[in-house]
Amino acid sequence: MNTPFVYGRIAEKENFTDREQEQEQLFQSLSGSVNTVIISPRRWGKTSLVNKVAQRLVTDKSVRICQVDIFNCRTEEQFYRAYAAAILKANATVWEDFITSARKYLGRLLPSVTLVDMIQTYELSFGLEFKNNEMSYDEILDLPQTICKDAGRRMVVCIDEFQNINEYDETLAFQRKLRSHWQLHTDVCYCLYGSKRHMLLDIFNNYSMPFYKFGNIMFLQKIERTEWVKFIRRRFADTGKKISDELSGIIADRMKNHPYYTQQLSQQVWLRTASEVTEEIVDDAFRSLIGQLSLLFSNLIDSLTSRQIRFLQAVADGVTNFSSRDVLMHYQLGTSANIKNLKKAAIEKDLIDILPGQHIELQDPAFEYWLTRVYAGKH
Repeated sequence: MNTPFVYGRIAEKENFTDREQEQEQLFQSLSGSVNTVIISPRRWGKTSLVNKVAQRLVTDKSVRICQVDIFNCRTEEQFYRAYAAAILKANATVWEDFITSARKYLGRLLPSVTLVDMIQTYELSFGLEFKNNEMSYDEILDLPQTICKDAGRRMVVCIDEFQNINEYDETLAFQRKLRSHWQLHTDVCYCLYGSKRHMLLDIFNNYSMPFYKFGNIMFLQKIERTEWVKFIRRRFADTGKKISDELSGIIADRMKNHPYYTQQLSQQVWLRTASEVTEEIVDDAFRSLIGQLSLLFSNLIDSLTSRQIRFLQAVADGVTNFSSRDVLMHYQLGTSANIKNLKKAAIEKDLIDILPGQHIELQDPAFEYWLTRVYAGKH
């Protein structure tokens, strides 16, 4: 039997929980051709949310959904190849359509198409004239608008891990190029998101950056505890097992409503349950999960300086005024001038998140527990 809880991959159908308000907001924006940026910490379900809304959008036969993951695109040229291939595939129903479209719209670039496997995974490459050819880049960036004009349809282009463009050579020039094309597309809208919140904020919320005011910005929130309780109880019941509201709430509380970890702990509890969940089962599953992650967390700690570790301990303890004399002395953080650099390092490593009101918290609730209970107990 498949486990009723999903993490580490897209949650679909009955595995998707809540996000009713966000679903409606995103659906209204994209169906109205409003560019949208989704910003949240890692593993909060951005991709699952986009996928859920995309399934609603494609019921309109005049709309095509293109989903591009640029996680492995480390250069501008790799971005163009992945982008062009995804656009063509979104508008092709069979292998022959893909080849025909590549030749029709990008023929001057001498495209070469390879079928990687039998589930229609294509590799798209171009002739020697492609590299550093500004005309080639322009054609690819305008490809979705060109296809939509020809076919009389609309398209929604969803790009995951969009913050990666911030690491390309001459990234500002690249971002200006993207915006100068995309803002002229009348039949295409863009949904951009990723897993590096601080980098996305710099791209879209910084007045000096090309993508400032590009479209609506959605700040994804955690799923509320009450929704988790209903979801966990329902998924247990779907498989003939029982769990109380109280224990469902304890699972959510242990993981601070973090989507990935709440699903993961729920799965571990489900696997240990024959018919009805007990508090002992929840405790055992939680200890086991922390144990499984201990090596990962130990390696993470080894990559940090002593002062960075103590700063994270202060965050975990709920400290708000890091520059106070008592805090600096208690956690041995040095002078108040160090705090800015410690925050910056923790943000760049995706260890902390700065919430509205400048409240700081650790992104990973399992790591927070390990840091305060396991690591602190050994030192």
